Formats: sequence, C-alpha cells, structure tokens
Amino acid sequence: MTKNIPQFLIAAPTSGSGKTTVSRGLMALLKARGLNVQPYKCGSDYIDTKFHERACGRPSVNLDLFMASEEHVRKLYARYAVGADACVVEGMMGMFDGYERDRGSSAEVARLLRLPVVLVVDARSAAYSLAPLLQGFLHFRPDIRFAGVIFNRVGSARHFGMLQEVCEDLQVECLGYLPKDGLLEQGSRYLGLDFSEQETEEACRRLLELLEAHIRIDRLLEITSLSLPENRTENERLGNRRIAVARNSESFSFLYTEHLDLLNRYGEVFFFNPEESAPLPDGTDLLYLPGGYPEKHAEALRTADVTLDSIRRYIEGGGKALAECGGMIYLSQGICQDGQPDFLPMAGVLPFSISNRKEDRRLSLGYRRFDYNGQTLYGHEFHYTQYVQRSGEWLLPTVAQVYNARGEKVNTPVFRYKNLLASYTHLYWGEIDLNKLFKNEE
Repeated sequence: MTKNIPQFLIAAPTSGSGKTTVSRGLMALLKARGLNVQPYKCGSDYIDTKFHERACGRPSVNLDLFMASEEHVRKLYARYAVGADACVVEGMMGMFDGYERDRGSSAEVARLLRLPVVLVVDARSAAYSLAPLLQGFLHFRPDIRFAGVIFNRVGSARHFGMLQEVCEDLQVECLGYLPKDGLLEQGSRYLGLDFSEQETEEACRRLLELLEAHIRIDRLLEITSLSLPENRTENERLGNRRIAVARNSESFSFLYTEHLDLLNRYGEVFFFNPEESAPLPDGTDLLYLPGGYPEKHAEALRTADVTLDSIRRYIEGGGKALAECGGMIYLSQGICQDGQPDFLPMAGVLPFSISNRKEDRRLSLGYRRFDYNGQTLYGHEFHYTQYVQRSGEWLLPTVAQVYNARGEKVNTPVFRYKNLLASYTHLYWGEIDLNKLFKNEE
C-alpha cells in the first residue's frame, strides 16, 4: 500500500525572507513530535544541510537541477524519502531565481517533484501592499501548487490580522506567522551560514515556542499529505576500492550525502582528519580531499606533518586522488593570510601557492561545467582565495575548458598531475563514472 506523508517545499520571494529559520524550525518541531523527518535542500549549498541534519537526525540531500538531470533528482528524492514520516525541502534564494531565469530554481524543483509550496513572506513594514506581490507569485506558474503562506517578522497581532485579510482576498491558506524577535535574527556569516557557530539553546527553544504558538502545524501537515514516490533505485556494487576521505568539522567539511553513499558503492570508505598527524590508511586506492575552510586552519594542517608527508608520497607514487577547492589548496605549496609575513607550507604537491590576503581576495562564484575523459562534469565554484606564483612556482596547464551555467568560458583551470585531478570546482558526481576520471592513468 502506498504511504501518504506530509511533503512540502519552503520557498520565499527573496533571500533573507526567513525561509531558513522557518525550515529549520519546522524540521525540529516535527522531529520533536516524534516524526522521522527527511530534509532536503535545493541547490548546491553545503551548509544549510548541516543545520538540517542537526535538526532532523538524518542527512540532508541536495536537489540541484543544474548539476543533475531531472530523472536523477526524482530518484534522489524517492530514495531518501524511504522510511520518512515527513519530507521538508528548503528552497534557495528567491523562489523563481535560477541559473538562467527560473531554470533550476526552487519553483522548478517543486514542479518536478509535484510538491506543494509553503511561501515565507517577510511582512516587515508592509500589510495590504503584499497583496499584489502574493497575487503574482500565486498565479505566475499555474503548474505549481501553493499550500499556503507563512508571514515572518510580524509586528503585532493587529498587523497579522491585516495580513490575514490579504490571504482571504487572494483565497490562499494563511498558515500563521513568526513575530519579530531579536533571538531569531542571524548575524554575519562566513561564506553563508558558518556551521561552526553554536546556536544558543535559548534561541532554539524560543523558535520552537513561537512556531507552536503561531503556526497552524496540524493544518500544514493535513494539506501537504501526499503519496510517497516509488523508489526504483538499484544500488549495484561499482567496485572494491579502499577509499580515504578527508573529513572534519570545518577544514574538510563540504561533503554531499549522495557522494558518501556513492563512494560506499565503489568500495570501503575510511575517514581521516588531516589536522591530526597520522598516515593514510594502508592500501588506499582512492583519496578524496573535499572542500571546506582549510585557510582558517592552516596552522593545524601544517603541523600535522605525518599526514602531509603520507598524502604527498601517495600522490607522487601514482595514487588516484580527487581534490576540490579546499582540497586543492591543501595540496598547494602554501597559504598566505593577512598579518602573516610568509606562506604557511602545505603538502607541496601542486606547483603554486594560494593567497587569502585582503589585497588578493575576490569572490569567484557560480555553476561550472567542463568535459573531461569522455564525460561532462558539473559543479560549482565559491571561494575568495586566489592563486599566486612565487619564485620558481607556476600554474600547471589546464586539462579542460570550464564554462559557466550560460555556456560562457571562465578561466578556472582544471589540473591533472599524475593520478590527481584538482580544481577550484566542487564537482557533483551523482551521474558520472568515477573510474573514467583516471582512465588514462592506469
């Protein structure tokens, strides 16, 4: 018998409307009610998913329609929904903001998965003027169903009464509101939400109290109850490798749930912390160095000399390795920070250094695509650090031309050194053959 459970996507007209606060709060509240909540995140974001996992006790899954096909996203959603009592998808940016017009947007994910949308609207300094705004969102795409509206930063009960009138006139369900509250306001972030920040128990408790008091939770669960999609995924074994994955709380922390599950199909996965001085596991066949914030932990990484030497010898000996952004920085000659007289040495595998000095920092951001070894690889780039050349250093020639989401050339290089593939691009591997990345270097 097909199981019916609440399933919905939380979106907003613009970034900063409060959808992250509402999403995390609802996830935690449903979990507190005894529901097994499966979280998802639209787009390539690594950080919101960590908050989701903290709230739900289940890994959050990215749903990205630039980096993956529609069929793959459908399969991902169905596979991770197995065993859940509710599925909550947090949108990204504004609801219709995609990589090209609304392509790849939260709206596109909702359409693809046939999920009802809960629209979080910032009501600060507005009342009936929100009517034309909501009218446009509700009727812009007739193939998208709205479950209702939650208003955020509401000033008073009287203010909320005015907002209810908006919903009555537009004939859309008003699911409640969150009042203005200083504890719920988030401060400045480092590349988005800094997941090392410790939220106070008081703020979390306050959010749950406000949701219970002002959101019609039971009505939300009732009107978003849908049958679970059928899970037809076959997780066949893809190899028998011993795979070493760098992972810790921050310097190597940008890991997709799907990637770890996929690696387990290629073999046996071992995790290690490059900030702790220890050699790679014996018999390593594949080394994965994901992104993170190594520039914030350069001293700890530098002093873990046994790890640095072990990784250097592994790559120089022809070991297969994939390094993305922070992982590539770790393999460089060194990192230079503001206030430091010289570069802190890193693994020294790649013949260039990285600067995180203020005068060199600039934002490199966006989706990326390139062809390599017979496959089209998709990913994204998000960093401030930049390459620098010191005496005797150079950049390796790129082995692929990289393009952005609109098909325009970008100057991001892709490096191949022996059996190492490295770049600033964070790749999504869900639909690629990892064995083909190294097919010319057997």
